[in-house]
Amino acid sequence: MKSLSSLNLLKSSLSVIFTASTLFYTNAALAAERVVFTYGIFQQSLSVDELVTFAQTGETSSSIRYYLNQTRQDPQSIRNTLTRELSVTPVTLDRTLNSRIGQYLLDQISYSIRTRSNQANRQALRSALIISASKDNQVSLIEVIQNYPTSDVIVEGDRIVRTYNQLSIIADDLEKIFGIPASLK
Repeated sequence: MKSLSSLNLLKSSLSVIFTASTLFYTNAALAAERVVFTYGIFQQSLSVDELVTFAQTGETSSSIRYYLNQTRQDPQSIRNTLTRELSVTPVTLDRTLNSRIGQYLLDQISYSIRTRSNQANRQALRSALIISASKDNQVSLIEVIQNYPTSDVIVEGDRIVRTYNQLSIIADDLEKIFGIPASLK
């Protein structure tokens, strides 16, 4: 029984390593360059680089200032949402996302973060999450945006904080449900 469990863990680990390697190779050629934030009927397109600069330093470009003014969003709150990290290993994340609950979660999160065509959202989001976790066992929204496997990623600004709060609750419950340690920082 113990060897069967070890074999399953090895298979899962190899699967994640293979997937992550493939995604890293693919991601170098195709990663998000632009993020389109929507807030109700308002839309603002930003380069991923200027969003990363804002998330890391607080420096706002004219596009980001315009978005924040139009949506009356608190810059620090947005930065916190972009940079807050979920600690999770790629193997744990892969197992979770490939379960029925994980697929449901991907579908729900895809209402907030999605492709421009609104197709293959689950797959694109899973890819971005796994790549993010593969780097340092951490996932943040800004990393997911950076690693999104399409040139444009749509982020529904009026839904994203609620989605993140739902993820916080789920991360707290992962250990209880699956025996999987995960935490938000």
